[in-house]
Amino acid sequence: MAKTIQFWFEFASTYSYLSAMRIEDAAQEKGVSVEWHPFLLGPVFADQGWRNSPFNIYPAKGRYMWRDMERLCAARGLPFVRPDPFPQNSLTAARLTLAIEQHSERAAFVRAVYRAEFGQGQDISEKDVLKRCLETAGLPLNILNRTQDADIKAALFAQSARVKELDLFGAPSFLAGDELYWGDDRLDAALDHAATI
Repeated sequence: MAKTIQFWFEFASTYSYLSAMRIEDAAQEKGVSVEWHPFLLGPVFADQGWRNSPFNIYPAKGRYMWRDMERLCAARGLPFVRPDPFPQNSLTAARLTLAIEQHSERAAFVRAVYRAEFGQGQDISEKDVLKRCLETAGLPLNILNRTQDADIKAALFAQSARVKELDLFGAPSFLAGDELYWGDDRLDAALDHAATI
């Protein structure tokens, strides 16, 4: 049985950007395959009594996060542009990801979206931006038509239900077997564990 890790990410999540750009290479080194699982943080935050990102609710935390992202992206050679607005509306991008069946193709698309959003400061709620991301990932543009399909909407709703079952509270989150790891700084530990089960 192949060793796998589940990568639960939200397109509006800054630290998910960091993980998305390195998880495939890091997992390959450990002999682990990656399942890409988009979800929406809005319902998670609402359950905690928040109507916005905690990085907006708590200004000091937000200032720290943006500076932290500048440092980490510089250290990793990743482009970084603070998107406006923040957080971005990620509904269509999340649905689009679920319309892509192969996880390897999802990976390419997800990285393209993150590059557009946090690498170039583009608005990922715009269809033209998502079309360019599909092109960058080498995927057909007609996938964009599926974002209004009932089965894709249901799939994203099911993701939210699964998030509650798994007790996820933030992004990025990683599931290795029954073990939950949260945060880009826990990715390596999650992969180490996934490699042993």
